[in-house]
Amino acid sequence: MSKNISLKMSLQVPLLPAMFLSLVLVVLALAGVTHAQHRATAVDFSASLGNLLPCLTRPANSSHIFYGVMFDAGSTGTRIHVYTFIQKNPEELPVLDNEVFHSIKPGLSAYADMPEMGGYTVSELLKVAKNTVPRLEWKRTPLVLKATAGLRLLPPEKAKALLEEVQDVFDESPFYVPDDSVSIMNGTSEGILAWVTVNFLTGHLHAESGKTVGILDLGGGSTQITFLPKSKKTIQSSPADYIARFDLFNSTYELYTHSYLGYGLMAARLAALGALGAEGLEWRVFRSSCLPKKFKDDWSFGGLTYKVSGIVDGYAGYKLCYQEMLKVVKGVIHQPYELKDTSIFYAFSYYYDRAVDAGLIDGTQGGTLEVRDFKKSAKEVCNKMSKYRSVSPFLCMDMTYITCLLKDGFGFKENTVLQLTKKVNNVETSWALGATFNHFHNLKIH
Repeated sequence: MSKNISLKMSLQVPLLPAMFLSLVLVVLALAGVTHAQHRATAVDFSASLGNLLPCLTRPANSSHIFYGVMFDAGSTGTRIHVYTFIQKNPEELPVLDNEVFHSIKPGLSAYADMPEMGGYTVSELLKVAKNTVPRLEWKRTPLVLKATAGLRLLPPEKAKALLEEVQDVFDESPFYVPDDSVSIMNGTSEGILAWVTVNFLTGHLHAESGKTVGILDLGGGSTQITFLPKSKKTIQSSPADYIARFDLFNSTYELYTHSYLGYGLMAARLAALGALGAEGLEWRVFRSSCLPKKFKDDWSFGGLTYKVSGIVDGYAGYKLCYQEMLKVVKGVIHQPYELKDTSIFYAFSYYYDRAVDAGLIDGTQGGTLEVRDFKKSAKEVCNKMSKYRSVSPFLCMDMTYITCLLKDGFGFKENTVLQLTKKVNNVETSWALGATFNHFHNLKIH
């Protein structure tokens, strides 16, 4: 069954700053949607922002500034976003004035057997919020943590223990802790929110041409693809739970979207090495032709440490590495009926990071690439591993996986354009901003 999301909207909203409220409308509608939920979600706005947060006695001229703290608990790190908003008039929409960002590694999932340490890392990051938000505003500032693929991959009891530790840290903090302030966000919401964010920020949701851009997100534990199909056959030929339908700006959007848990970059390394679910990690060595022949080291992910190495007496290089990666994605990643040559996709996270490592784009400005550029770079990196070993001994494996995922996984054409970026109009493409607004509005979700 497809996911039906109905958003009641009658506002004629300009691009800035009203884009933030539009994100809220979608995010809040998505917040409770999972693959098992198929009923329409109606969103009813019944209060203004100023009346929702805890009431404090405050000078009149300071009521225009408010704050929000959002934790992104990913598989490879935990990040804190501290947002400062300005609302000049209760009848106007707020403007994002500033963002303070900080991150630490590893992610919460690395503390699966030491949940108290996971809680400690969050408490350390909370110092950033205390140093950013004025003391008088602490009790009015919502504090929220959303975990993603790292915790989704853990056994439920271990994920629960980590979340409980975080909840204890939050409850002991001086900030405002809303209901459901600590939770695991489903991958579908990640993908849809990123699509709406980017298309809103780039103005595509208002464009008369009706053209939109797709999004690709590659995390450590999962990867997402979301785009607006141009052909009904794409919708008809796709699994039912890959389609999400919602109304926005008097238009109905039917998106192709899916999150592949276990196919993020780090999880793909494990799969290629044959280390998924393996035992005897203290003595076993996992080898790959994607690694330099003389390379041998310990590598940690998800709270476990693996001994990995190249194949000393074997062959290495792009062709052999590609065969290893093909086994990871073949028969698992669904290929949509259409991925037009003219479609433009925005690619984030490890797509961006590895393109920087390989010298394909500028680390500050980002850039535009075609799928074939990843393939060309993967060949160069894999056939000259010694040259790139100082950057990362895993660069050949990672670039080859990205190439394989795009071509043989999703089925992109080699000339599909990818826009590699971290921000659009100086706004993070992360879901974190929209999730922050989630806790600023008193919504009735049915």
